[in-house]
Amino acid sequence: MIKHTEKFHIAISHRALPGHFPGNPVVPGVILLDRVVATVECVWGKRIAGLPQVKFLRPLLPDQEVELVIADDGNIHFSIVLGAMTIATGDIELVP
Repeated sequence: MIKHTEKFHIAISHRALPGHFPGNPVVPGVILLDRVVATVECVWGKRIAGLPQVKFLRPLLPDQEVELVIADDGNIHFSIVLGAMTIATGDIELVP
């Protein structure tokens, strides 16, 4: 099994946050998925074909540090966790 972990946060100054949502910013899911895609393409050296299943379980607030875990046990899966709370999970398909 191949496993990659890294910590990251999305700064309150990120350009997507003022409109999502004014006065109560929440990190958009697409920003999290962009981080997943960039990490997989960098670490695995392959392009992503798709994300056939993604679940957002909790909102992520700006400046909260989360851990991205990507595991390859024949199928590639990711999770984004904040302490003991799972923010998002999903499956990843690579271009052959």
